[in-house]
Amino acid sequence: MSSSRRETNLDVDQPTPDRRAGTISAARDRGLIGAKDKMVGGRVPSALLEAAKDRSGIQSDSELLLYALSKVALEDDFSSRLLALKGKVSKDIALDV
Repeated sequence: MSSSRRETNLDVDQPTPDRRAGTISAARDRGLIGAKDKMVGGRVPSALLEAAKDRSGIQSDSELLLYALSKVALEDDFSSRLLALKGKVSKDIALDV
């Protein structure tokens, strides 16, 4: 993918600083962020790391990891909860009343 095409695709839904701060704040409010007491290390593809930095606007590896983990921990499970309801309402119920 060319650089200009990649930038165009990434600009479509780039999280704003307020949205990023909101994610971190929500994780902190749930008690998920406190003292940094665990060291995490690993190798990742450089293209993935750079794309995540470009997309998020975060340039620090540590802050990007904190943001990414917060997003995963707070991920909305609406779709799975909705699908679990499939078949739970009687087919003869009057919905237009």
